[in-house]
Amino acid sequence: MLEIKDLNVSYGAVHAIHGVSLKVNDGEIVSLIGANGAGKTTILRTISGLEKADSGTITFDGTDLRKTEPSKIISLKLAHVPEGRHIFPEMTVEENLEMGAYADPADMDENMKDVYDRFPRLLERRRQLAGTLSGGEQQMLAVGRALMAKPKMILMDEPSMGLSPLLVKEIFSIIKEVNKKGITILLVEQNAKMALSISDRAYVLETGKISIEGPAQELMNDERVKKAYLGQ
Repeated sequence: MLEIKDLNVSYGAVHAIHGVSLKVNDGEIVSLIGANGAGKTTILRTISGLEKADSGTITFDGTDLRKTEPSKIISLKLAHVPEGRHIFPEMTVEENLEMGAYADPADMDENMKDVYDRFPRLLERRRQLAGTLSGGEQQMLAVGRALMAKPKMILMDEPSMGLSPLLVKEIFSIIKEVNKKGITILLVEQNAKMALSISDRAYVLETGKISIEGPAQELMNDERVKKAYLGQ
């Protein structure tokens, strides 16, 4: 569904991403793990068109994303849940969800019902300003907003950031449930143990390069991954 080949991205004189190649097959959860500053967020932002690549190819469902305007990428059914959630705090929960459907508003009511069925807490708080929600509720809202676009694939950037251990488990349970409904997921996550536990495959990114890749279970048992990312 998604294939990246020999991707290079720079910020001015800083070469942030060095020849990265990865793929995500239809129906998979694939994790991208690594330390802060390794370039994980840059890769997601480049897929979404928010950063420009120097070279390489990014193909989603047969479309060359490097030749596609960022505003058009969501209409290809590729959604992005950014790091830090980026909800609209002065808008209500429901208004935030409506924003998620701007590219394809035809089935908004039906999609809204699906999101509320999945996240009953959002239904309870639908008239509440999004900025007054707890961190966990804001993350649910960010995921719900992405689901409003009826995506084939979601890019998720650090969904567990700043959440309590209990809420982290809940968010990862939600990610698994979303995937079971047929949505492919590329997950960037610092909590490597949780990410690998729900993933089919994973890539380890170190200073802008893929250093290890393979089935998630194999990476869980890889001594290098254990030592560097799993605290073992």
